[in-house]
Amino acid sequence: MPTSQIIEVAIGLMFVYYVLGSVVSFVTQMLLESAETRGATLEDHLKRIAGDKTVDLINLPQMQALRPIRYKKWWGVFGANTEAKKMEKVPVTTLVDAFFDLTGLTGREKIDPAQLTSVINKLPASEGKAALIQWVTQGVTNINDLRTRANDYFSGMLSQAAATFRSHARSIVIIFSIILVFALGTDTIQIARDLWGNAELRAVATAEATAMSQADSAAGLDELIQALSDTTMRITWLQTSDTFPKTADTAEWAGFVILKFIGLSITAWATSQGSSFWYDLLKKLTGRKTVPVEEGKG
Repeated sequence: MPTSQIIEVAIGLMFVYYVLGSVVSFVTQMLLESAETRGATLEDHLKRIAGDKTVDLINLPQMQALRPIRYKKWWGVFGANTEAKKMEKVPVTTLVDAFFDLTGLTGREKIDPAQLTSVINKLPASEGKAALIQWVTQGVTNINDLRTRANDYFSGMLSQAAATFRSHARSIVIIFSIILVFALGTDTIQIARDLWGNAELRAVATAEATAMSQADSAAGLDELIQALSDTTMRITWLQTSDTFPKTADTAEWAGFVILKFIGLSITAWATSQGSSFWYDLLKKLTGRKTVPVEEGKG
């Protein structure tokens, strides 16, 4: 098989995956921001630390200052209608300071074990309270030592919150990739066949993919969709309707459905890998050495 032809087919397929991945990334980001998923996930983990006093913890000045300012609704862009959203990230040192402010231990470098236990017992049931009690039971009664342990504990908790958010986002990406691909009917096998048998189509697809991957900045979503449209690759059910079996033969239809399902599944899997993954591969194949900032990433 001619190597150049194989590479051109691969570039064409990667370009399709890149564009579809960009659509999925854009929609996923919109959904996550609209639902404030990152902030809600962080709050869930803060509840493990502060229990029923989570709201009090979040309302402390140093925590409130971390709330991001975004458009109130998606249409707020037309009137600059903004508001403070749920806090999405917090430095571990800030969280430690806020937690010790909440417990009333801030500024009390010297406190006897009995007083320390009394202060801790006033906290609502939570993993944070349990951790403090365990440390005090082990003989850690110096406030600075407790802060050091809390720093390590909260650091792990924040890492868990970030990992939980990533898993939520990944699930949305996978689900929407499947919905998008099966709704459009973007079949990898059919596209590969078209590219393999049409030199002009390969040339156009390669040119569009090369132009996008070698641009000085990432193209907008509308530009990517237009570029994909310009290649004239058949990526929808309507465009590939002529490939459907022309007879009512059950065996022929069964083979068609199985092959179509495989082709769509490959596309959905590839799309779910993310636009940046395919951009990196495209830029390697087309000789690009620097990566522009990806549209819609944050």
